[in-house]
Amino acid sequence: MKIGILGTGNVGQALGIGFTTLGHDVKMGSRDPAQEKIKDWVNKAGTKASAGTLEEAAAFCELAVLCTVWTGVENAIQLAGPDNLAGKIVIDTINPLDFSDGIPPKLAVGHTESAGEHIQRWLSYSRVVKAFNIVGSPHMFKPDFPGGPPDMFICGNDNQAKATVTDLLKSFGWSVVDIGGIECARYLEPMAMVWIRHFFRINSVNHAFKLLHKPA
Repeated sequence: MKIGILGTGNVGQALGIGFTTLGHDVKMGSRDPAQEKIKDWVNKAGTKASAGTLEEAAAFCELAVLCTVWTGVENAIQLAGPDNLAGKIVIDTINPLDFSDGIPPKLAVGHTESAGEHIQRWLSYSRVVKAFNIVGSPHMFKPDFPGGPPDMFICGNDNQAKATVTDLLKSFGWSVVDIGGIECARYLEPMAMVWIRHFFRINSVNHAFKLLHKPA
């Protein structure tokens, strides 16, 4: 599959390496593809990796992964071109973090709104699936925790898109829990805050979520 990574930070780089490791063709899109960190990432990711503008990555891909910071996401979408992403699956990894009062951050939106819903509106002809927002980038690919694989919670309006993302997540080593439509991002983004607050208390990324089941 051709994957477009829209964003060049730790999340985009980690997911891009995961996709290339599994044999997918990946183009990382940014405002400045000539950045040294992008060149370094392409060299590390190997022959399946390339870089370009946000627009080039969006046009190239069959599936896009949106992983910019919250404050830059609307502009990134406009630069990528919503028409280039029309009909395509877009994995939304973004948490709407507000650092205006320092760290730890707080959520910029919540309760009756979410980043996921904003993104689905900005990409009204794309099939947005919220995923990868509740764990740190070091554990996004092949997470290894005692007690088996952790769970990745997802949501989105398109069942076929969620099925495709579920298959990708399983290939990344995750169990998957689908909690419903994109409005459920209102719950997954605060769930990410639980992960983030715990990170700031223990200064470690080595935690993830697991939904435990008991026979009826």
